[in-house]
This record gives sequence, C-alpha cells and structure tokens, in this order.
Amino acid sequence: MKALKIITFIVLGLCIIALFVFFGGWLYYHKKFPVNEEVYPNYVGYINQETTALNRSYNLCDPKTIYHVHHGASEEGYAGNKKQYRDDILAQYKNNSYTDSGYLNFRFLVNCEGKPGWFETIEVDTNYQKTQFSEELVSQLLALTAQAKHWNIIRFDEQPVDYYMYVSYKLKDGEITEILP
Repeated sequence: MKALKIITFIVLGLCIIALFVFFGGWLYYHKKFPVNEEVYPNYVGYINQETTALNRSYNLCDPKTIYHVHHGASEEGYAGNKKQYRDDILAQYKNNSYTDSGYLNFRFLVNCEGKPGWFETIEVDTNYQKTQFSEELVSQLLALTAQAKHWNIIRFDEQPVDYYMYVSYKLKDGEITEILP
C-alpha cells in the first residue's frame, strides 16, 4: 500500500512538471515571438502571385501545404543534379554584351507536376545593394530557369507536393560565374 502511494505521488509530480514545462514553453514562445499580423500578414517565404512573373495558368496542388519553406528544396529540387543544371544553363545562356555584375536571384514555386511558376526576382549588385540588371538578361535567365525539365517532382508520404525553390546567378560583366545554391 505504501509503495502504491509513493508511485502515485511520483506519477502526479511528473504530470505536474510536464504540464508546467509544456505551458511554460508555449507561453515563452508566444510572448517572446509575437507576430503583428497587420504588418506581417503572410507566412515566412510567402510569394505574392499578383506581383510575380509566370503566374498565368499556374496552379498549385495544395496551396495550404508548400514544402521547403525556409530554405528551398536545393539539391533535391534539381532534375538529375545541380551539375547537369549548371551545364545546361551555361550551354544555353548568351551574353549579349551585358555588363551587369552582382546577384540575380529567383525565388519560385514548383508544383506537384514539376512545373515552376510564381517567380519573384531580386537583383543586387556586388555590394548587396538593390539594382536593376538589363531587362533582356533577366528575361533570358528567367526563361532558362523556368524550363520544367530542370525540376523534380518531390514526394512526401508517396504523394507529389508543391515546394519552394530558389536559384541565384552570380554575374560578372554579364557572365555567369556561379550558380547558387
């Protein structure tokens, strides 16, 4: 009987400690990281389809569940591998006397069919200051990046899913010197 009382007190004590830890953690997280939804109405990684390129006739399979939100799919997203992607882009790219230097970044979504769309373009110079590259250069790299042959269909629990991807082109005098990530 005495052993049963001891076990009961131990179990109750552990339950109370677990509740304090759970609710304390919940309160700490929500008080430490409050979100002002008026200023930040969207989730991390949100891409506004109204302001993006290649957004016509493009549908997501499940707009409420998009994978690789914070960092993009990276290596997993490339069809084949990144080296094949790089080789294909460099073979197709033509420097038409461009003098642009810096980073041309594309953030976009690839739907469950492996089709890319909703491209957001970010252009910065070598000092990471916002800049404007040649419109023709941006259009050419957008068209090359948007080729569906470059992107995998990614699966989660055997189901194809929508996912984020990003590609950055490092440019020096119009030449692609590196493709990131």
